[in-house]
Amino acid sequence: MLEPPGYNQATMLTRRRFGAATLGAASSLFSQSACSPEESADTRTADSEASQPSLLEASIVLDLHCDTPMLITDEGYDLGQRHDYGEVDIPRMREGGISGVFFSIYMPVSQSAASAKQRSFEIIEAVVAEVGRHPGDLILGRRSEDIRRAKQENKIAIFMGLEGGHAIDSDLDVLRSQFQKGVRYMTLTHSSNTPWAGSSGDEDRSKGLTEFGREVVQEMNRLGMMVDISHVSDQTFFDTLETAKAPLVASHSSCRALSSHPRNMTDEMIEALAKNGGVIHINFYNEFLDARHRVYAPAYEDLSEKAAEVRKTFADDSKQRSIELRKLDLERVARTGRVPFERLLDHFEHAAKVAGPDHVGLGSDFDGVSAQTPEGMEDISKVPHLIEGLRARRFSDDDISKILGGNTLRVMKAVEQAAHA
Repeated sequence: MLEPPGYNQATMLTRRRFGAATLGAASSLFSQSACSPEESADTRTADSEASQPSLLEASIVLDLHCDTPMLITDEGYDLGQRHDYGEVDIPRMREGGISGVFFSIYMPVSQSAASAKQRSFEIIEAVVAEVGRHPGDLILGRRSEDIRRAKQENKIAIFMGLEGGHAIDSDLDVLRSQFQKGVRYMTLTHSSNTPWAGSSGDEDRSKGLTEFGREVVQEMNRLGMMVDISHVSDQTFFDTLETAKAPLVASHSSCRALSSHPRNMTDEMIEALAKNGGVIHINFYNEFLDARHRVYAPAYEDLSEKAAEVRKTFADDSKQRSIELRKLDLERVARTGRVPFERLLDHFEHAAKVAGPDHVGLGSDFDGVSAQTPEGMEDISKVPHLIEGLRARRFSDDDISKILGGNTLRVMKAVEQAAHA
């Protein structure tokens, strides 16, 4: 296996090791208490503290971007089962202490706008149906208050975000219909320009918002739909900032200062987003975290060729196509390794230094990055690991709670209030 530059196995704090260390510390405390009756008051204090909810239990934990709906629609993925593939299901969300997740309604830009529009409604209906299959665990989120309600009821709120403005087919009525169906943010572009907005993934990155693009942003503000600037060109970002009447979100972007990928945000953009009241949600994808990881691309050129053949061979069998592509994803990870966990923490720390801890959140991109997530963050159950990592970086529990979901909840409320202003 090729190890990413800077990889250090010793720096990886696994949940197993953390649990063992915690158990050992607890055993030691018990032994000391039993041998020292005069310290019973201290023991009662420790017991009282132990009865308090943990930071994870006390916090709203909200991941703003997971691509799990593709598994639901293509493979009949049952969220109620714990799977040995994929990265999000109810058992693992429970283990991760998740309060809510935004499921991405994603259509490739290779589809025509009309086809993407139709497909978006099919995926929306599939998500709604899957939530309905698990009423004891899930609720369909439509407003920020649904997250707190879900947490009070020991459930998880599932929200939806539309990934790519091409799916509205340049029609505000389509946008309104998607909102009515439950979509609560839209990523203005995906990896190519739309007729009305520029993308960071297009060869021409100079394009910003057209006049119609500004109308789209204004209509989203009127509806109470969050405007997501992940994937957009720098010019589109600044045009959107100038147009919007409510805070923006970057649902799944990282820091360009640490990895010079155009999908990431510059410090200037992060600062401007913070002044707008918005939040950058850190993406877990290896190339967005560490540009050095891109040097491994030649190591799996043959896998890219095999993937193209799989898509051709199983063009009419979405389930088998997904299964075969997943095998290639795992082979890619086996060859190149994962980005060190510390590198993910670097992005959280940098964003917090630039924007302030009130403007950073989670946007993992689980189930959307071909299993190429950092060491120690292989699926959504690993959120406790992230908490310990941030604590090790001297983040306060209050700031960690904000990053886990408090900041995003604030933006959701602000967008809802702006819609009624």
